[in-house]
Amino acid sequence: MGAVVVDSGSLSLVLSPDQVLDRASMHLANALLGNPESAAGLEVLVGGLKLRFVKGTAVAVTGAEGLVTINGSELAMNKAVRVAPGAVLEFGPALFGVRYYVAVHGGILAPDEPLRSGSNLTFGKPQSHGDPSEHAPARRAVDPVRPVVARVTRGPQARNDDAGTWLRLTTEPWILSPESDRVGARLVGRPLEVTSTPAPQPQPLATGSVLLPPSGLPVIALAGHPETAVSPVIAVVRDEDVDLIGQARPGQMVHLLG
Repeated sequence: MGAVVVDSGSLSLVLSPDQVLDRASMHLANALLGNPESAAGLEVLVGGLKLRFVKGTAVAVTGAEGLVTINGSELAMNKAVRVAPGAVLEFGPALFGVRYYVAVHGGILAPDEPLRSGSNLTFGKPQSHGDPSEHAPARRAVDPVRPVVARVTRGPQARNDDAGTWLRLTTEPWILSPESDRVGARLVGRPLEVTSTPAPQPQPLATGSVLLPPSGLPVIALAGHPETAVSPVIAVVRDEDVDLIGQARPGQMVHLLG
């Protein structure tokens, strides 16, 4: 056992890097500790998580920006930090972005049950995958008062003769719906005209695909998306910009730049 969850906060999950909504931040956290890229870590939504370490280790916190403390003192973000046995790591509300990422030296073994108060976290055995970094450049967390700008290209089901739909998709403002989740970022605005017909059978779906369901309101597929979908994929978000969508908060403006 490596740590005990004192308070699980809003939603805290142990995830592999391909399951998180901000892959760049999880990758950075692992790199800071010299972990393999595949090492699992914690995704902490908004804040509220409180951990007590049973054994000493090193941690790195990336992603959202807010007050993160270790034994009541502010913890440096985007940096490898040693923690002693008995230390308490606590996450305040995220002020920029919405998801913190936590890596520990050796990674975290995924629990068999959802993370909750009283859960035990088991750390993996540190492996030699390069030297831990003292510091690495990090993307500034998403500012909640500024629009998130994500670059898109035409999707496989976008009709070349429907310039009006593409123009509206890439020039009109969209708002991130509170109904968004790990499956998809649901956008609210003036509905688009649905001119593409649904696929006769489900088609493979990739993260970052922009689907146009019958409602005419676009949905961006995120890490928890199903493997297939029947709604037409009219655009695809550039891979590195999908992470920005994962850090946007409900009510925030989103611009899709074509």
